[in-house]
Amino acid sequence: MDCVEEEVDFNWEEYLEETGATAAPHTSFRHVELSLQSSFQPGMKLEVANKGSLDTYWVATIITTCGQLLLLRYCGYGDDRKADFWCDVMTAGLHPVGWCAQNNKMLQPPKAIKEKNSDWTEFLIKELTGSRTAPANLLEGPLRGKNTVDLIVVGCILEVRDAFEPNVYWAARVQSNIGGRLCLSYVGLNDPAYDMWMFYLDTRLRPLGWAKENNLSIKPPTDLCDLRSTSEWTEALDEATAKALKSPLPLEVFKDHADLHTHSFRAGMKLEMVSPKEPFHICPVSVTKVYNEYYFQITVDDPTAEATPTCVVCHADSPGIQPVQWCLKNGVGLERPQGFESQDFHWADYLKHTGTEAAPDVCFPNASQNRGFCKDMWLEAVNPLQPSELCVARITQVKGRLLWLRLEGLTKPLPDCIVDVESMNIFPVGWCEANGCPLTHLLKTVCLPQKKIAVVQPEKQLVPSQPPDAPLNLCSSIAMDTGLVNGKYSCSQLFINHRCFSGPYLNKGRIAELPKAVGPGKCAVVLKEILTMLINSAYKPGRVLRELQMVEDPQWNCQEETLKAKYKGKSYRSNMRIVRTADQVSEFCRRVCERLQCCLNLFGPTIVSDKCPENCFSQTKTKYTYYKKRKVGRPSLGENAQDGDMTKPARRRKKRKAIFVQKKRRTSIVGYQTTESPQDSDYYYDDEEEDFEEWGSEVSSSSPREETSAHSFKDVPRRGRPPRRAALQRRATHPEPETSDRSSPRRTTRSVSYSQNQTAKNTHTKTESFEEEDRLVLERNPLEWSVSEVVDFITSTDCASLAKIFQEQDIDGQALLLLTLPTVQECMDLKLGPAIKLCHQIERVKVAFYSQFAN
Repeated sequence: MDCVEEEVDFNWEEYLEETGATAAPHTSFRHVELSLQSSFQPGMKLEVANKGSLDTYWVATIITTCGQLLLLRYCGYGDDRKADFWCDVMTAGLHPVGWCAQNNKMLQPPKAIKEKNSDWTEFLIKELTGSRTAPANLLEGPLRGKNTVDLIVVGCILEVRDAFEPNVYWAARVQSNIGGRLCLSYVGLNDPAYDMWMFYLDTRLRPLGWAKENNLSIKPPTDLCDLRSTSEWTEALDEATAKALKSPLPLEVFKDHADLHTHSFRAGMKLEMVSPKEPFHICPVSVTKVYNEYYFQITVDDPTAEATPTCVVCHADSPGIQPVQWCLKNGVGLERPQGFESQDFHWADYLKHTGTEAAPDVCFPNASQNRGFCKDMWLEAVNPLQPSELCVARITQVKGRLLWLRLEGLTKPLPDCIVDVESMNIFPVGWCEANGCPLTHLLKTVCLPQKKIAVVQPEKQLVPSQPPDAPLNLCSSIAMDTGLVNGKYSCSQLFINHRCFSGPYLNKGRIAELPKAVGPGKCAVVLKEILTMLINSAYKPGRVLRELQMVEDPQWNCQEETLKAKYKGKSYRSNMRIVRTADQVSEFCRRVCERLQCCLNLFGPTIVSDKCPENCFSQTKTKYTYYKKRKVGRPSLGENAQDGDMTKPARRRKKRKAIFVQKKRRTSIVGYQTTESPQDSDYYYDDEEEDFEEWGSEVSSSSPREETSAHSFKDVPRRGRPPRRAALQRRATHPEPETSDRSSPRRTTRSVSYSQNQTAKNTHTKTESFEEEDRLVLERNPLEWSVSEVVDFITSTDCASLAKIFQEQDIDGQALLLLTLPTVQECMDLKLGPAIKLCHQIERVKVAFYSQFAN
């Protein structure tokens, strides 16, 4: 095999599924969790219009936030939650405290509490004294409703603490903001070579003017000050400061910055630390200077005279510092100091030799914290040698609060880099994609197979070249052992009879392009090859995949094979049991043809020359009625039920296996259309995509989700396309009676026998048959729903497991109608799949609201 590395499109979901790998939990990345929070904080005060009288306003308190949604409570209600209400900061009339006075608007308490207090002016003075008001720039203007991270725009000015002097700061300009990860350039330096990357929560970052307020020095960076003259530095700072003060960075950006804790280190103490220059090993270091109770300086031990000291400013919570003997206790190698005479390094001898002491354990309060990271978890991490680059990374080991990461996809591999669990240079899976950041990912190894040796039957010789319609010998596409094809597990050729009826799922034109025969070879290999051809010849390969899953018999001797299909940029795969022995091949082929509703001789061991024994040549798909006594799956379009053929009630089918779809799907139901296609009157599917999960299994009449909920969320069948306006009006004004629904469970339109019986009873003419989806009819305006009613509704859907979230976040009907996919993902911490599922249910309520209650 010749193997080469090839760069391919990388998809985290697909990679984790294929390899069975695990992503590090999102909750382990505290800095990312904080970056997703709202700029508004519970307890903030603002002015909002009264519900009953929109020309009057009253002060309200923010109870909780959910993205750009705020839960408010009018001041005066105390702890009473009954009047709490949700509003969208982007659409509601919210104003900072004092806005009414400035704009001559009336402040008046709501009618419900107007009599509770005799002097509301005095009440407001007490209520607002010492309270925090919502910033005006978050309620009005271009920053309105933005999250904390989004408040930092390109061109903003911050102050950055010097890397070598903790009491020195200098201004830096934001060049880019990627999800809170900032590219900064020092004011006065326009060379990108000196740009630096920091997460906005880094303790080195402060708002403009912070150093002056705290009596700290404002000087150019110590290691760069010689690049410009003093006057050039000062001029650049004055110019940048003047511009920044016109549109200052909101202080809310720094609300989540961690407060520094006091340390207990003293000069001369020894400890262990991840190397500041090359974070691939741990080395002995010394405390060489103590600045104050917050900062101290650490220097890497290097006794050689010509060595340049490697120093770094640290604080009590600095990542990567560990007590003496930490490496020994955790089985990790400790880098011997450069110039150290002895080959074997022992801390006891080293401390005695240098006359120093080890830093006590009390200096390291959080030495064992790991935040839920485990070995072999995957994440995204910054390349320590190229800070602008983020790579796919795997955790190779976890020791205490340190992680060893193997960065993938690098042109020049690096040793495992060591990071702290609190590092702001690691991110959860999918972070780069969500923030539009390039990700250096794995290179896929592709092996080029060697030429296969053809396998021929004894009486036949392989000709050098074959015409296009010649039989396909599997050895040209599938690796097989050289030798004769015989025995119990081998079969002869299987023929594809192009002229036979191809059924509703397969494209006649594509079938005609297939080889006339496949094989000989091992049964499972030959059948897998021919099934793959049929799948790729389908109008909807995913649908055929699902139908093939239903072909099985407990008496068959089978082996499980994975079948794959691609359609419109999406990939599908499923597992199917394929027979292994030659005596079962014929029956297996027949069952597959039955399942696909095509001629039983379309493929199999029988070759059809001029006339098919099933007489299927003259039939079109709307007239092909081979299955007169037993229907398989859904009945064909326009198919008439046979007179007197009243089928028995269908038994509940076995739940179908899930088909993994590698790309998110838009929820829609596929309808059939009776128009004939150019390829021999083949059907085509009208909708663009299939909802494979909606068709995943037949729902029995005893399913609890079929029953009407306590609040009468009644389901009315809907056709594959949206109903016409007249139909909407009829449903809104004349809803179906509930009595029958409450007295007996309903069978869905996915029941085969139900469809056949209805056809037999109602019509004997050609009619279109569409897959039907439930449509909601509401008895009450959802705007008036209470929290408990919303919870009841969610419980009645297939998102019942999420009902607790709605209860905890006090989401009533108004808030429900405001929810969108981004809001649901952010505020409920849901993955994309469950979020889309929930939004589908919310969308049903919205559609019902607009059709029934909106003017």
